[in-house]
Amino acid sequence: MSVDLAKSQYAKYKTKPLESWKKAKELRDMTYREIAEARDSGKMIVTGGTEGFVALPAGIGEYVYLGGEPYGATVGSDPHFSQLAMEAWENRGYARDMCSYMRNYLGSMFMNRYYFGGEFPKPTFSLQMNLCDSHAKWYQIVSENYGIPYFSVELPLDLRKSSLELRRQYLVGQLQEAIEWMEKTFHKKYDDEKLVEAVIHEYDSSALWGEICLLNKAVPAPLDIKAMFSLYVICVLIRHRKESADFYRELKAEVEDRIRDGIAALATERCRILDDSQPMWPFLNMYRHMEKYGAVTIGSLYVFSLSGNYDERPEDGVWVLKESLQKRNKVPKTREDALNVIAELYLERPINRAVYLPQLKNPMMVMLAKEYKAQGVTIHLNRGCELTSIGVMENRLALQNAGIPVMTYEGNMADKREIDERQILDRLDSFMENLGLQKIVP
Repeated sequence: MSVDLAKSQYAKYKTKPLESWKKAKELRDMTYREIAEARDSGKMIVTGGTEGFVALPAGIGEYVYLGGEPYGATVGSDPHFSQLAMEAWENRGYARDMCSYMRNYLGSMFMNRYYFGGEFPKPTFSLQMNLCDSHAKWYQIVSENYGIPYFSVELPLDLRKSSLELRRQYLVGQLQEAIEWMEKTFHKKYDDEKLVEAVIHEYDSSALWGEICLLNKAVPAPLDIKAMFSLYVICVLIRHRKESADFYRELKAEVEDRIRDGIAALATERCRILDDSQPMWPFLNMYRHMEKYGAVTIGSLYVFSLSGNYDERPEDGVWVLKESLQKRNKVPKTREDALNVIAELYLERPINRAVYLPQLKNPMMVMLAKEYKAQGVTIHLNRGCELTSIGVMENRLALQNAGIPVMTYEGNMADKREIDERQILDRLDSFMENLGLQKIVP
C-alpha cells in the first residue's frame, strides 16, 4: 500500500508540486518535435555534444540542435529501446565499454529509429567541442554515416590560471575559424547580430540556472535532484534561445517563493545528500529509496555545473552568483564580443575543470558538501563515462578526510545491463543506517 509521507506524522515541512515542471516538459517535447520536423520546415539540424557551442550556428541560418548526451540519456531511460540501440552498436563491431550516451545515440542512428517516432533525423552538419576523446569520434562517425560536414573545436584546459588569456585567444580563434568554415561550407554570409542574441540568451540561461542551484542551499531544500534533472535539461537543449532564459526567470521566481513560504521538495527532510556525477537514468528510483529515510538529494556537481555558471570567491573557492552581462558592462555588440563571452563561459565552467585532475575536483566536492549542508555524499562509479569517473576514488578520500561520509556505488548512466539494483539498494540501506537514519514508518 502506498503511503503519502507528506501527510504522515513524520512530515516536518509543507510541500506541493513544482508548477514549472509542466513547462519544462513542454519545452523538452517541443525541442524533440522540432528536430523531427526540421527538414520539412526548412531548418538545419546541427548535431554535437550539448557541452559544446550550441549558440555558434545562430548566424548561419535557422536551425535546431540535436544534442547527443540528452538524447542518449533519454534513450537510456527506456531499457527496451536502449538495449536495441546498444546491440545495433555492438553488432557493428564497436566496443561495449565506450560512452553509453554515444552508444545509445549511434545505435539509434544505425537502426534509423528516432526515439520520439519515425526515422532518425539526418543532421545537416556536426559541430563538436573536443573535451572528451570519445565525443570527438562520436560525431566523426555521424558525419561518415551520413556524408555530412564536420567541424571540431578543441577546448584548451590547463591548471595554470596564468595561461587563461592565452587559452581565451586560442579558443576565440578556433570559433572564428568555425564561422568562416560555415560560411564557406554553406555559401552563406554569417549574421553576427543573431550570434550576439543567441550568446546573450545562453549566458542568461546558464547564470540563472546557477542562481537557482545556489538557492537550493536553503533548508528545507525547495528542489530535489529528480526535479532538477527535469529542469536543468532545458539549459542543456536550448540555452541559446529566448524560451530558455524566460523559463529560468520564471523558475527562479517560483523557487524564491517556495523558500519564502517554507515549501520543501521532501516534507520529511531530515538528512541532505550530495551526489557527484551523471545519474543512472534507468534507475532514478534510488533517490526515491533514500527519501524513505527522510534523506533528500539536494543536487550534484554534474547537475549544478553542466549548464550552470558561477563566479568563485578567490579566498575560498566558494561558488557565488554570476553577475549579469549588464552589470559587468560586457553585453556583446560584435562578433568578437560574443565569442569572448562564449570563451569565458566554457573556460571557467566548473565541470570542465573538474574532469582535468582529481586535485581540482576534490575541493569543489568538499566545498559543495559544506555549502549545501550535506550530511553525506554518494559517488557513482560510472562505467558509462570514463571522463567523469577519473579520480572519483581520490574524491572519496578527500571527502572522508574532511569528515564527510561517502558511499560509492557501481553502475552505468545509460546501460541498464550494468546496473545491479538490488546491490545498490542494499548499499543505500547500509549507508542510511550508518548516518543514523531508519526508514520512516507512518
